[in-house]
Amino acid sequence: MTCVKHTPIWSLRRGLILFIMVACFCSPRLFAGILEPEWFHHYVEDFNASDDELYPSEISNFNAWEFLRANIPLFECPDHDLEEVYYFRWWTYRKHIKHTPDGFIITEFQPDVPWAGKYNSINCAAGHHIYEGRWMHDPKYLSDYSVFWLRKGGGIRTYSFWVADALWNRFLVTGDEREIRELLPDLVNNYVEWEKGNLDSSGLFWQEDGKDGMEVSVGGSGCRATINTYMFADAQAISKIADLLGKKEMSSEFQMKSKGIKKLVQEKLWNINQQFFETLPRHATHLNWAGVRELHGFTPWYANLPDRGFESAWSQIMDTNGFFASYGPTTTERRNRGFALSYQGHECQWNGPGWPYSTSVTLTAMANLLDNYSQNFVGKKDYYTLLKIYAHSQQLKLDSGKVVPWIDDNINPDTGDWMARTMMKSRKGEIHERGKDYNHSTFCDLIINGLIGLRPQVGNKVEISPLIPDGQWDYFCLDNVLYHGHSLSIFYDKTGRRYGKGKGLRVFADGVEIAHARRLQKLYAILPGA
Repeated sequence: MTCVKHTPIWSLRRGLILFIMVACFCSPRLFAGILEPEWFHHYVEDFNASDDELYPSEISNFNAWEFLRANIPLFECPDHDLEEVYYFRWWTYRKHIKHTPDGFIITEFQPDVPWAGKYNSINCAAGHHIYEGRWMHDPKYLSDYSVFWLRKGGGIRTYSFWVADALWNRFLVTGDEREIRELLPDLVNNYVEWEKGNLDSSGLFWQEDGKDGMEVSVGGSGCRATINTYMFADAQAISKIADLLGKKEMSSEFQMKSKGIKKLVQEKLWNINQQFFETLPRHATHLNWAGVRELHGFTPWYANLPDRGFESAWSQIMDTNGFFASYGPTTTERRNRGFALSYQGHECQWNGPGWPYSTSVTLTAMANLLDNYSQNFVGKKDYYTLLKIYAHSQQLKLDSGKVVPWIDDNINPDTGDWMARTMMKSRKGEIHERGKDYNHSTFCDLIINGLIGLRPQVGNKVEISPLIPDGQWDYFCLDNVLYHGHSLSIFYDKTGRRYGKGKGLRVFADGVEIAHARRLQKLYAILPGA
């Protein structure tokens, strides 16, 4: 009788325990993680306190912390600049989430600008928007944004835009193939239209420098490393999507296209005398390059385009006569006579000033170089130095003397002055603080994908390849990363006392350790339940 009486109660308890275990396994957000969100609330409070909120957004300053707490990976490290700017850039990114009759989009400028398209949209930095926003937990913002460009009247070819590559790399984070499956025909059509309008007689793609978002460049328009890298990346992405979906013929076709671009870029855009990828004029009958090294010459590594043997280009990135500067890198090598830091004429010149857009591309390319190539021209310390400079440059001294985090158009690489802002302040009729919180670059992705080294993969695989120099930090933690439906925690604890979960580099998924190493090194793991 006793056993019969207590059996239902035990069954109830056992069922409850099993339910909790299953719920925890299936719902990563139930795990508390390692970092407490409230430890970082003060950053948003400080950003709000220093902000005039000139152009109210869909997610107001008042609601900013609630949004960020629910949507972003948490990051802690010993370097205050990197940690602060990480949260600052998420804080500015949410300002650009805009709800329209066609769903959510991500804007570049907060105020309306006359050259923008529908709903003040501009596709120039849309690839950056997707790379950065792919780490947000709520997928609806970028899902709407992707459809907007491909189906809702966004000017998808107004500027250069690596849309297929960006969506493929978003898929590598989410693991959800439904979107790329549905949009594959649109991605193919977009590629075909680029071929119709921008394929040069040389077999390369051409672009106006202004349509690359790089006005007044020294090398000018023509067959540029930028547009050709983007088209290579898009062809590769379409091939991979098609292969994933079992469309072997399409996959093979676009793989051949990507190989063709790769061959021509290496044969025709590589200036063997200057050891750099340079612009070639349209319809060139011989290799008469522009004769100037420009920062966009590093773009091929953004998509891992070059074969081994072209790494010598990177000898220029830390050279003070090349691109290195206190608030750089510069967009043109300093030794070239076309290099200029002008406060006259067009406010957006790509002939010397630092541009966060190009800095983002270059640092992503550099991370790929360090992860995928064997070379001796740059190392982890150089990546860290450039990322530190990039973070430090994102500030402004107010009239009161207070220094606040700031992101704007272009920057004087020697003084840190936001050049376009300074020029426009002296002119009548200019849009007030046009470049404030400018959404034209990445930063958080450079921390997550670059410095910490979470390199997204197809399927159930996790790869961590940190770029933190040996001995630089005693600890760091990237927490609450939503990856393939699992919650990842990636941390390094030299002594084991910071996080209380053991010494060294460790990776947890849904609260369960899946990989560890005694030092900072490349790690591979398999997600739970695979």
